[in-house]
Amino acid sequence: MAETPSTMKQLGTPAPDFSLPDTSGATVSRDDFAGRPLLVAFICNHCPFVKHIGTKLGELTRSYADKGVGVVLIGSNDIASHPEDAPDRMPAFMEEYGISVPYLYDETQEVAKEYEAACTPDFFLFDAGHTLVYRGQFDDARPGNDAPVTGADLSAAVDAVLQGQPALSDQKPSMGCNIKWKPGNEPAFFTIG
Repeated sequence: MAETPSTMKQLGTPAPDFSLPDTSGATVSRDDFAGRPLLVAFICNHCPFVKHIGTKLGELTRSYADKGVGVVLIGSNDIASHPEDAPDRMPAFMEEYGISVPYLYDETQEVAKEYEAACTPDFFLFDAGHTLVYRGQFDDARPGNDAPVTGADLSAAVDAVLQGQPALSDQKPSMGCNIKWKPGNEPAFFTIG
């Protein structure tokens, strides 16, 4: 199981726009969350790194949404090579892990490119003005290590934003499976981990 790190996009950059379908077919866009902090997480259904944190991810994203944070999960994998990540498989994944926030499908992979998402999971937290304040890991837990799944790193960042405090200065890259790019669609930053 190869590990790919997140690109650690430059802090202070504005949230790239998106307008993508959720599992019901409704369109969800960045502007739906105007004036609110926004958490964008790139995940997929099959990734062992995502499954490892799945239950806690469901719990925390529900909690953040209840506190007024805009939260979206985005799947960008090539479903020709990875059909288990197709939109029709997303509802079962959401049910299994108790996910109630929108799970969007980025068919063209352009949103993943704009966010410089490299792995699953890959987290991007923006303040209420939609300026990037955190990008990095959920916590230290990985499949095969003994670290507990707590969501501590991401939770600390979200809590700081909600309290009007600066985000953490020590931000560690997320690690996971690389996003499965369509042949010929790989972004310049893409490297296989």
